[in-house]
Amino acid sequence: MNHETHEFDVIVIGAGGAGLRAAIEASAQGARTALICKSLLGKAHTVMAEGGIAAALGNVYPEDNWEVHFRDTMRGGKMLNNWRMAQLHAQEAPARVLELEAWGALFDRTKDGRILQRDFGGHRYARLAHVGDRTGLEMIRTLQQHAVHKGMDVFMECTIVRLLKDGDRIAGAFGYWRESGRFVVFRAKAVVLATGGIGKAYKITSNSWEYTGDGHALAYWAGADLIDMEFVQFHPTGMVWPPSVRGILVTEGVRGDGGVLKNALGERLMFKYVLEFFRAETAETEEEADRWYTDKQNARRTPALLPRDEVARAINAEVKAGRGSPHGGVFLDIASRRDAEYIQRRLPSMYHQFKELADVDITKEPMEVGPTCHYMMGGVRVDADSAAATLPGLFAAGEVAAGLHGANRLGGNSLSDLLVFGCRAGLYAAQYAEGLAVMPTIDAGQVEALARECLEPFERAGQENPYAVHQDLQECMQGLVGIIRTEGELEKALEEIAGLGERARRVRVEGNRQYNPGWHLALDLRSLLTVSEAIPRAALERRESRGAQTRDDYPKMDPQLGKVNVVIREARGEMAIAREPLPEMPRELRAILEGDK
Repeated sequence: MNHETHEFDVIVIGAGGAGLRAAIEASAQGARTALICKSLLGKAHTVMAEGGIAAALGNVYPEDNWEVHFRDTMRGGKMLNNWRMAQLHAQEAPARVLELEAWGALFDRTKDGRILQRDFGGHRYARLAHVGDRTGLEMIRTLQQHAVHKGMDVFMECTIVRLLKDGDRIAGAFGYWRESGRFVVFRAKAVVLATGGIGKAYKITSNSWEYTGDGHALAYWAGADLIDMEFVQFHPTGMVWPPSVRGILVTEGVRGDGGVLKNALGERLMFKYVLEFFRAETAETEEEADRWYTDKQNARRTPALLPRDEVARAINAEVKAGRGSPHGGVFLDIASRRDAEYIQRRLPSMYHQFKELADVDITKEPMEVGPTCHYMMGGVRVDADSAAATLPGLFAAGEVAAGLHGANRLGGNSLSDLLVFGCRAGLYAAQYAEGLAVMPTIDAGQVEALARECLEPFERAGQENPYAVHQDLQECMQGLVGIIRTEGELEKALEEIAGLGERARRVRVEGNRQYNPGWHLALDLRSLLTVSEAIPRAALERRESRGAQTRDDYPKMDPQLGKVNVVIREARGEMAIAREPLPEMPRELRAILEGDK
């Protein structure tokens, strides 16, 4: 079958913050670099990261430093983080933010002209460098402008459906143009995955249509390890009304700037949960927890800014108890706390979002919010220093890579993650490519087989509709693999997913290959079903509640399970599960954590 072919040293799949930063670095090292994106350049989910970039610059609280940031990240991740990734992230984030500023990013400023930083959940100090509530958009703008002058090739509206291999190493990628349906092969010495998350597996999500778990599935099918797939973060505050916008993100910056959560009775709902959280995190007795919370150093930590998993569970509990808002959420009120000028200046996107989409003036009335599937902590297992996957020639950064965030990500750490490990992935991918004397070879038969496989939905006799299969998958994941999980529901989910896999193999699409959304979804179903199977399998293996995973049948953390990652890899066509120990943390870093008492 006819296809076009391109050849590069490094190809980066995904053009969000991580992909752009990786491409910039690979190109700066002299590697011939290509950037491939499923949608249009600038349409990345990075723009949804509104609150800010977490980095211990110390501009608002001079006592902030990388050790405190490291400690917050490890505690937020319930100690399941890769300690080396958390260390590198905390140490290098300030330099990456200042680099972004040097490239033209326009941050909000302190009175003396330094980058302003705001409070966010789980961070001890105001640490998030921000641009109002449009930080991700400013990051993408800055990185795109810096990338363009590097002269790299950009391939837009191109979906990658498989990674290509030469023996046991990466040789490139196979995909198709979304507009024409024509196939394209990218020959490459190294591939960087920066494809984002898996949110479209769920019914209620902040993620847009591109987030179908492509990178997770591409790595798994190619033979790389996945870890921590049980940990799916439900952001506590997504829009809940009207139904057409349900799940769209409401930045944590609303709470960082003074907004409070209230139930239908007008009660500030987090106060009833806050002592339980602090007791579990920092104290052995109730009296010690009370003293800790009222201590002057910690009194500034508002209960509304607990880590996201804690707030999401609290909202879920209030709604189930019948104390929710009229449309199944709770109220987020900043109107009674700040004046209109402050709100419009600090939260311009939120003001316009609610005004245009819900006809709500947030300077005068509260917002209705509720949990929404937002971020995947699990993903490709990578080396902390090089961002290399367990398959030679494959690298990963951003949401598709696992390890940094452990069992739960702190808000703001996503954007600094993109910068720190996007840079490292690009650097080491370029170095790997330079070390290969010749381009890996691609078997023509492998390409032909993939092309035929992609065209199967046009030729099948079955009558399954891809949209119906996708809708049923979302209902399954939302209802059985959501915030609260049980063994019975997870096993039922696996049964339903297996049935949906059978239905997906009978999906038929009409028409031709020219911009055919039904065909695109039929191909996306393969990655969606793969990640949707991985999540409950990993969740069943982790018989405890930790971070973003809450098991109703195992409500406490198991100290032994806090020492292992749940690893998923393909073995003879089946999804194999294993427990493997976390890397041992050095004594000097453990001392930082133990000194927090």
